[in-house]
Amino acid sequence: MWHALTSPSARRVASAVAAIGLAASLAACGSSGPTITLYSAQHQDLNQAWIDGFTKETGIRVEMRRGGDFELANQILAEGDASPADVFITENSPALSLLSSEGALAPLDSATLSQVPARFSSGANDWVGIGARSTVVIYNPALIAADQVPNSIMDISGPQWKDRIGVASGGADFQAIASAVYAVNGDAAAGEWLAGLKQNAKIYQNNIAIMKAVNAGEVPAGVIYHYYWYKDRAESGQDSANTELEYFDRKDAGAFVSVSGGAVLRSSKNAAEAQRFVAYMSGRTGQEILSATLSLEYPVGNGVESNPTLKPFSELDPPEIDLNTLNGPKVISEMLRVGLL
Repeated sequence: MWHALTSPSARRVASAVAAIGLAASLAACGSSGPTITLYSAQHQDLNQAWIDGFTKETGIRVEMRRGGDFELANQILAEGDASPADVFITENSPALSLLSSEGALAPLDSATLSQVPARFSSGANDWVGIGARSTVVIYNPALIAADQVPNSIMDISGPQWKDRIGVASGGADFQAIASAVYAVNGDAAAGEWLAGLKQNAKIYQNNIAIMKAVNAGEVPAGVIYHYYWYKDRAESGQDSANTELEYFDRKDAGAFVSVSGGAVLRSSKNAAEAQRFVAYMSGRTGQEILSATLSLEYPVGNGVESNPTLKPFSELDPPEIDLNTLNGPKVISEMLRVGLL
C-alpha cells in the first residue's frame, strides 16, 4: 500500500515548470526555426512541459493536435503519406504497434533507442518508450478488507466480484491491460475473462470516474492506472481520500506496466527535427521533466529516478511482454464480441 506525500514540493515543481514554460514560449516567439507537428494522446501538462523545454533548447517549434490513442492512429493511417504529423506519442503502446505493423513508422536513431531499456520500446526499432504506468486495484477499505483485494487480475471475472469491481472498458488504458491479459494467459483464458467481466463488472467512462465511484462507496474496487490516484492525493485528495491502492505482483497480467511511446512518422516532412524531439523526450532531460511534473508517471529512460512519492519502479514486478505484439484491434474486436463495448 502506498500513500502520496503532502504537496509543498509539488507546488514548487509546478512553479518551476511554469517558469520554464514562460521562458520557452518567449523563446519560441522569437524563433525563426522549423516547426514540427505532434499528434499526441498524452496528457496536456506533460505535453506542454516537453514542448516548452524542447523549443527552448533547440528553437524548433511544435504544433500539437490531441486525441485518443487509436483515434489518432487511425487518422494517421487514413491520411497516409499526406499526413501532416511528424511525431506521434501515445498513452499506451498498442496504437503504436498498429502503426508499426502497417509500416507507418520510421526507424529511430540508434542513439535514441539506447536511452531506454529495450523492453520498453519496439522490437522493430520504430518507437521508443517515453513513460510508463502501472496497473493497480483501487479499493475502499470501508467496503473491502485489504486481504480480500484480488491477488490476480484474472480473479475479477469470478462470480464473487459481481457488481463489486469497476472497469473502463471503453478506454485505451483498460484495452491495453486486456491486451496484456491476452499476451500472458492466451486467447482462450483471456476470452473467458472478458466474458466474466461482462457479467460482473460495473462499467465506467474512465479511470477518474472509477476512482470517484470507489471513493464514494458506489463500488468496492476498480482497476486503474496508478498515477490518477497519486495525482489526486498530491492535489486535494477529494476523489481518493477514502481509498487505498494495491499493486499486483508475481508477473501477473495485472502487474502489467503500460508504456507510453514516441515515434517519427515515415511520411514526416521534417524527419531530422522529429527525430530530435523523440530523442529529447526519451533522453535524460525529457525524462527528468516527466519525473518532476505532476503527471506522476514513471520515467523509463536509463538512470532517471521516478518521483519519490511513487512506489519505486524497481519494486514493480510486471510480466515480460513484447510490447510490439500487443494487439489492440483484436482486443477491441473481442470486447465487442462479448458485449463489453
